[in-house]
Amino acid sequence: MPLIRLPQLAWHGTKELELPLPDSWQVEFYNMAGFDRPAMKPDEFKVIIANLIGSPPIRELARGKNEVVIIFDDMTRVTRVAELVPFILEELAEAGVRDNRIQFICAVGTHMAWDRLSFVNKLGEATLARFPVYNHNPFDNCTYVGTTSYGTDVYINAEVMKCDLKIAVGSVVPHPNTGFGGGGKIILPGVCSVETIEHFHRLEAEFKQKDPGKPISGMGVFDDNPLRLDIEEATALAGLDVKIDCLVNTWGETVAIFAGAPKPTWAAAVSEAKAHYLTPEAKGEGIVIANTFAKANEAILVGLNTAFSAVGDNGGDIVLIANAPGGQVTHYLLGDFGKTTGGKLKSLARVPKNVNHVIIYTEYPDIAGRGNIEESDKVLFVHSWDDALQALQQFHRAGTKVAVLPNAEIQYFLSQVEERK
Repeated sequence: MPLIRLPQLAWHGTKELELPLPDSWQVEFYNMAGFDRPAMKPDEFKVIIANLIGSPPIRELARGKNEVVIIFDDMTRVTRVAELVPFILEELAEAGVRDNRIQFICAVGTHMAWDRLSFVNKLGEATLARFPVYNHNPFDNCTYVGTTSYGTDVYINAEVMKCDLKIAVGSVVPHPNTGFGGGGKIILPGVCSVETIEHFHRLEAEFKQKDPGKPISGMGVFDDNPLRLDIEEATALAGLDVKIDCLVNTWGETVAIFAGAPKPTWAAAVSEAKAHYLTPEAKGEGIVIANTFAKANEAILVGLNTAFSAVGDNGGDIVLIANAPGGQVTHYLLGDFGKTTGGKLKSLARVPKNVNHVIIYTEYPDIAGRGNIEESDKVLFVHSWDDALQALQQFHRAGTKVAVLPNAEIQYFLSQVEERK
């Protein structure tokens, strides 16, 4: 049997997963355009962080400031923040900012709080040894900063708002609601109150209800997306000074960074991201193998979006590879908290009519995480590749076309954007 090889375990000793498929199946990889782009070198990071888009350098912004916060994205994002931190600290040191004036806050939104080992993976041991690193708490200690034109009352982490220089680090990848992540999402929902985040999430449903014939969100749908515009207003109200955003390749390596004033920096990053993550169109394959790596702990919530688009009207099956040793991330707004209880906006992935079966393969059983997808005879959970293959061979014979999406949760097709115009 031929083997397909896929990236795995972004935060747990990255490795390649080898999976056999029958010789008689016609297998084709659908990589995003920038999948094999080479990783950047440290001296390249230094130059970009020292020369900001639409803003004076950090070393100038930091002069005379009393407290600095560095906000960073959580473990549901593959951003290698540790690579960038030394160059941010160099800029702050040049301005005379002492270590005891700097703190780090993880932008968890309404995700779970993370522990020290997670922060070490994200920031490096050296950062944990020098600076305090905190989780954002969406349930308490948030300060009102204003209301957006979309009616979102913006309450921001009080500690963030006490700091007079705010720097944030994240990454830009396709996102099923805002079109692309990164940018001001580090503020909304990243460090907002649960009430603010709930209102923001409800906006999408409200817009769809007002004009059901005009979808306004989806993977790659960015330019006229009102959710994105709401985020930009909230970011301005929060007073974020500097945003640093990365693009990543198939292995989660940083291949481009953009740094500067939040709005123009996000625009520049997304402009490149649109081509970088774009994937050749797959449509009508009998089987779609959708691997998750960058967001394996959000595999069900995010990883199925592009996979569903690859199945033709005549039907097909999906295998979602969701190898997350920590399980699917706890989400206090969208997740389950018991057999009969869940977050206020509990979210379920629903299987489209043209998808015959969804086989979710994980080597790390997570029964509670199954609540992220509807209960259906179409959905099967397996914990060995042999079981996944056996299930597929019940439905497919020789000549079956197989589409492999190596990074399904951060890839998108142009058709996903065009059908929303």
